[in-house]
Amino acid sequence: MDVLVMAGQLILGLSILVILHELGHFLAARAFGIKVEKFYLFFDAWNISLFKYNYKGVEYGIGWLPLGGYVKIAGMIDESMDTDQMAGEPQPWEFRSKPAWQRLIVMLGGVTVNIILGVLIFWVLTLKYGESYIPNNELKHGIVPGVIGRQIGLKAGDQITAINGKPLVRYEDIISSQVLMGNCVLTVQRGSQTLNVTVPSSIVNDISDQGVDQFVSRLPRIRFAVDSLQPGSGAQKAGLLKGDSIVSVNGKPVMYFDEMQKALAENKGKQVQLGVKRNQKPMQLTAQLNAQGQLGFYQKGDLPKEKTVQYGFFQSLPVGAAKAWDTFSTNATGIGKMITGKINPSKAISSPLRIATFFGAHVDWLRFWSLVGLLSMALALMNMLPIPALDGGHALFLIIEMIKGKPLSDKFLERAQIVGFVMLITLMVFAFGNDILRIVHHK
Repeated sequence: MDVLVMAGQLILGLSILVILHELGHFLAARAFGIKVEKFYLFFDAWNISLFKYNYKGVEYGIGWLPLGGYVKIAGMIDESMDTDQMAGEPQPWEFRSKPAWQRLIVMLGGVTVNIILGVLIFWVLTLKYGESYIPNNELKHGIVPGVIGRQIGLKAGDQITAINGKPLVRYEDIISSQVLMGNCVLTVQRGSQTLNVTVPSSIVNDISDQGVDQFVSRLPRIRFAVDSLQPGSGAQKAGLLKGDSIVSVNGKPVMYFDEMQKALAENKGKQVQLGVKRNQKPMQLTAQLNAQGQLGFYQKGDLPKEKTVQYGFFQSLPVGAAKAWDTFSTNATGIGKMITGKINPSKAISSPLRIATFFGAHVDWLRFWSLVGLLSMALALMNMLPIPALDGGHALFLIIEMIKGKPLSDKFLERAQIVGFVMLITLMVFAFGNDILRIVHHK
């Protein structure tokens, strides 16, 4: 059932993005009097479609191959490779008969709609939910670094006060793209000592393997007490009660929740002696840990209070636009680092298999629309890449035509389309294979 929920959300999200992207091409083409022959969600490979109907000379349908979608524009060399149509005399309603600047606008129509959609989604989400964050100056006990964070020199209890010299206001910005993309310096307060810790550019590779929490935990360091117990758990069988404080594990003092987690992880599947304080009275309990090194209780701690900032209708627009731009620029930076070899492609490229897991096993509309907004900006960026068969490739050839003053040959465009299509299929096979291997490895 969880898989179906994730798959359903992915299909819905991608369908929205693909339909609106292709609508951008469709509307731009119609605006210049160019005939559109097909409008498809997914590909009707070998002319096999799940559904289709004709309306005013356009065939609308749903294909069986869920790898995007397309509009077939008359007189254009595209993924359909309809060379028979191109062999005839150019007609006034065809793409090839229009001025280069009009054809360029048609090719950029999909990217434009994706950018507008991304900004719109982040604008509406900001208007509805505002921005909630933990004020960094409210942290009482500092951070909890994971394996990756400790490797670069962070320690539990550190206070991160600045990123690249700019004061850190929001705790969540510790795991922002500015930091996770590397090449930044964290200013760290450790007791009375002020240190600089450099985040290397290669850190995104490790985070891809081990997760963001292995850099710095989303949960700050807290003191804690038992809140509720899982039925049948080691905590319940040991006699722990709501309000108890665990102060030692096998005689080793623990003051913070992360210290207790570490002590328990060292004794997975074993019995441990817990030093417990109940109503200020010390006592000893024996507890059995499960295979994951867990007792089976939920904690309550001295978490700092979240702050929520609400924005008006017009105030939320620049905030939402900034979020959309940050998503776009982060993806662009990632592609640049991948090209220059600083990021391993196997760590950065994901197929729909992995993207589906980001939606989660239950429907959370805030998360759903946030991901759709993020994917919309990523789709815009991908389509702007100067790869034949993508919008960016078509746009590049049109710009060359405008500079030369004459179009490139149909034979060249056909061959470029084939090369681009092979590149995209290779990339898709790599992405799916990479994610399948990741799933098998984790199992």
